[in-house]
Amino acid sequence: MAAVPAANAMGKGAVAVLVFPKVTKAGLVVGGQFGEGVLLQRGKPVGHYSAAGASYGLQAGAQQYGYAMFFMNERALAALSEADGLEIGVGPSIVIVDEGMAKSLTTKTAKQDVYAFIFSQKGLMAGVGLQGNKITKLSP
Repeated sequence: MAAVPAANAMGKGAVAVLVFPKVTKAGLVVGGQFGEGVLLQRGKPVGHYSAAGASYGLQAGAQQYGYAMFFMNERALAALSEADGLEIGVGPSIVIVDEGMAKSLTTKTAKQDVYAFIFSQKGLMAGVGLQGNKITKLSP
């Protein structure tokens, strides 16, 4: 958050932040990704989660990355607590914040439910995204 002012601003206005510090993604036509993270409310951990996904298509390689999801309202946070977990692309609106958008994003211009920042990308894959991910609670 210190390196990206928009992430710092989102953190101040968010009701919770879900951080996955290391997600591993690999594939050769068929791919998969997995990582574990923690949900923070008021700076304190309140739950542990896993993120898993699968993909199919023209892909080859492996990479690791992290991401933080800023839940901007209670309704979006409630979707995370659903019995089957949160599926990216179903439920609350999620905006992936790229470098250009981060320069103009403030808590006054942020109108969506969830904002996600991807960080620490390493490896050799054509791209990174959160589509096809399912986030599931591991423990209280």
